[in-house]
Amino acid sequence: MAKKKTAKKSVAKKASGKSTKYVYTWGDGKADGNGTMKALLGGKGANLAEMTGLGMPVPPGFTITTEVCTYFYDNKRTYPKDLHAQMEAGVANMEKI
Repeated sequence: MAKKKTAKKSVAKKASGKSTKYVYTWGDGKADGNGTMKALLGGKGANLAEMTGLGMPVPPGFTITTEVCTYFYDNKRTYPKDLHAQMEAGVANMEKI
């Protein structure tokens, strides 16, 4: 008997009222993510976070998670309501460094 494949549920589809983190920042020697988070941050985002954590000179920045893409296609091509505010916070973080 063959096993049925089950679709993974998106982390972005959490119950209303709960916030999901869509923006991961790095800079000034600190990073929200690391190199093990490629599925969430993408290869470039995970590697930039890892390099920052290792103390390499990386300009400040932020990554929008792959969950935003999943959310976009699962929700009639709309973005999560929390995304804009999180992006603004990411830009503010870059500006203060």
